[in-house]
Amino acid sequence: MANTASQSYENHTRVVPAYHVVTFGILAINLLWQLYRVVTIPSVETIMAGAVAVALVLLAFYARIFALTVQDRVIRLEMRLRLRELLPPDLRPRIHELTVPQLVALRFASDAELPELARKVLADKITDRKAIKQMIRDWQPDFLRA
Repeated sequence: MANTASQSYENHTRVVPAYHVVTFGILAINLLWQLYRVVTIPSVETIMAGAVAVALVLLAFYARIFALTVQDRVIRLEMRLRLRELLPPDLRPRIHELTVPQLVALRFASDAELPELARKVLADKITDRKAIKQMIRDWQPDFLRA
Protein backbone atom coordinates (compact mmCIF):
# COMPACT_ATOMS: atom_id res chain seq x y z
CA MET A 1 0.00 0.00 0.00
CA ALA A 2 1.47 3.34 -1.06
CA ASN A 3 2.10 6.05 1.45
CA THR A 4 0.37 9.29 0.45
CA ALA A 5 2.15 11.56 2.93
CA SER A 6 4.39 14.32 1.63
CA GLN A 7 8.12 13.68 1.64
CA SER A 8 11.00 16.16 1.53
CA TYR A 9 14.66 16.38 2.44
CA GLU A 10 13.67 17.21 6.01
CA ASN A 11 11.56 14.07 6.53
CA HIS A 12 12.86 11.53 3.98
CA THR A 13 14.81 9.34 6.39
CA ARG A 14 13.05 6.18 7.43
CA VAL A 15 13.05 5.01 11.03
CA VAL A 16 11.28 1.80 11.94
CA PRO A 17 10.83 2.12 15.72
CA ALA A 18 10.50 -1.63 16.32
CA TYR A 19 13.85 -2.19 14.58
CA HIS A 20 15.89 0.96 15.18
CA VAL A 21 14.77 1.69 18.74
CA VAL A 22 13.35 -1.46 20.34
CA THR A 23 15.57 -4.13 18.75
CA PHE A 24 18.81 -2.16 18.94
CA GLY A 25 17.89 -0.87 22.38
CA ILE A 26 17.35 -4.37 23.76
CA LEU A 27 20.52 -5.64 22.09
CA ALA A 28 22.55 -2.72 23.45
CA ILE A 29 21.21 -3.19 26.99
CA ASN A 30 21.90 -6.92 26.76
CA LEU A 31 25.45 -6.28 25.51
CA LEU A 32 26.19 -3.83 28.32
CA TRP A 33 24.70 -6.19 30.92
CA GLN A 34 26.72 -9.15 29.63
CA LEU A 35 29.93 -7.12 29.52
CA TYR A 36 29.26 -5.97 33.10
CA ARG A 37 28.81 -9.61 34.11
CA VAL A 38 32.03 -10.65 32.36
CA VAL A 39 33.94 -8.01 34.33
CA THR A 40 32.27 -8.60 37.71
CA ILE A 41 31.73 -12.38 37.56
CA PRO A 42 34.28 -13.76 35.12
CA SER A 43 33.51 -17.34 34.15
CA VAL A 44 33.18 -19.43 31.02
CA GLU A 45 29.40 -18.92 31.17
CA THR A 46 29.56 -15.11 31.36
CA ILE A 47 32.27 -14.93 28.69
CA MET A 48 30.12 -17.05 26.35
CA ALA A 49 27.06 -14.94 27.13
CA GLY A 50 29.12 -11.82 26.38
CA ALA A 51 30.32 -13.31 23.10
CA VAL A 52 26.71 -14.14 22.12
CA ALA A 53 25.65 -10.58 23.00
CA VAL A 54 28.41 -9.19 20.75
CA ALA A 55 27.39 -11.60 17.97
CA LEU A 56 23.73 -10.52 18.21
CA VAL A 57 24.66 -6.84 17.90
CA LEU A 58 26.89 -7.64 14.91
CA LEU A 59 24.10 -9.73 13.35
CA ALA A 60 21.59 -6.88 13.62
CA PHE A 61 24.13 -4.35 12.34
CA TYR A 62 25.18 -6.44 9.33
CA ALA A 63 21.59 -7.41 8.49
CA ARG A 64 20.89 -3.70 8.13
CA ILE A 65 24.08 -3.01 6.15
CA PHE A 66 23.40 -5.93 3.78
CA ALA A 67 19.83 -4.72 3.12
CA LEU A 68 21.06 -1.17 2.46
CA THR A 69 23.76 -2.44 0.10
CA VAL A 70 21.22 -4.38 -1.95
CA GLN A 71 18.91 -1.35 -1.94
CA ASP A 72 21.76 0.85 -3.22
CA ARG A 73 22.50 -1.64 -6.02
CA VAL A 74 18.85 -1.59 -7.10
CA ILE A 75 18.82 2.22 -6.97
CA ARG A 76 22.02 2.30 -9.06
CA LEU A 77 20.38 0.14 -11.73
CA GLU A 78 17.10 2.07 -11.62
CA MET A 79 18.85 5.43 -11.86
CA ARG A 80 21.11 4.38 -14.73
CA LEU A 81 18.05 3.27 -16.69
CA ARG A 82 16.19 6.45 -15.79
CA LEU A 83 19.16 8.63 -16.75
CA ARG A 84 19.55 6.79 -20.05
CA GLU A 85 16.01 7.91 -20.91
CA LEU A 86 16.15 11.45 -19.52
CA LEU A 87 19.64 12.80 -20.14
CA PRO A 88 20.48 14.69 -23.32
CA PRO A 89 22.79 12.84 -25.75
CA ASP A 90 25.92 14.72 -24.60
CA LEU A 91 25.50 13.51 -20.99
CA ARG A 92 24.51 9.87 -21.61
CA PRO A 93 28.11 8.63 -21.99
CA ARG A 94 28.88 10.10 -18.55
CA ILE A 95 26.21 8.12 -16.65
CA HIS A 96 28.83 5.65 -15.41
CA GLU A 97 30.85 8.52 -13.90
CA LEU A 98 28.13 8.98 -11.28
CA THR A 99 28.94 7.12 -8.09
CA VAL A 100 26.43 5.09 -6.09
CA PRO A 101 26.12 7.83 -3.41
CA GLN A 102 25.46 10.42 -6.13
CA LEU A 103 22.83 8.20 -7.80
CA VAL A 104 21.18 7.45 -4.45
CA ALA A 105 20.88 11.19 -3.77
CA LEU A 106 19.67 12.02 -7.28
CA ARG A 107 16.83 9.50 -7.15
CA PHE A 108 14.59 12.01 -5.39
CA ALA A 109 14.80 14.55 -8.25
CA SER A 110 11.88 14.89 -10.64
CA ASP A 111 12.30 13.86 -14.26
CA ALA A 112 12.18 17.50 -15.30
CA GLU A 113 15.08 18.64 -13.09
CA LEU A 114 17.20 15.46 -13.18
CA PRO A 115 19.21 16.27 -16.36
CA GLU A 116 20.19 19.73 -15.09
CA LEU A 117 21.02 18.38 -11.64
CA ALA A 118 23.08 15.48 -13.03
CA ARG A 119 25.02 17.92 -15.22
CA LYS A 120 25.77 20.13 -12.17
CA VAL A 121 26.80 17.14 -10.02
CA LEU A 122 29.17 15.91 -12.73
CA ALA A 123 30.56 19.35 -13.61
CA ASP A 124 31.11 20.45 -10.02
CA LYS A 125 32.14 16.97 -8.84
CA ILE A 126 29.62 17.11 -5.97
CA THR A 127 29.91 13.91 -3.95
CA ASP A 128 28.09 14.79 -0.72
CA ARG A 129 24.66 13.09 -0.64
CA LYS A 130 23.26 15.74 1.67
CA ALA A 131 24.36 18.58 -0.62
CA ILE A 132 22.87 16.89 -3.68
CA LYS A 133 19.57 16.20 -1.93
CA GLN A 134 19.37 19.81 -0.75
CA MET A 135 19.70 21.01 -4.36
CA ILE A 136 16.50 19.20 -5.39
CA ARG A 137 13.59 21.59 -5.93
CA ASP A 138 10.82 19.14 -6.93
CA TRP A 139 11.19 16.27 -4.45
CA GLN A 140 9.84 12.91 -5.62
CA PRO A 141 9.08 10.68 -2.63
CA ASP A 142 10.48 7.18 -2.29
CA PHE A 143 8.46 5.10 0.15
CA LEU A 144 9.74 1.67 -0.97
CA ARG A 145 12.96 1.64 1.02
CA ALA A 146 14.62 -0.79 3.35
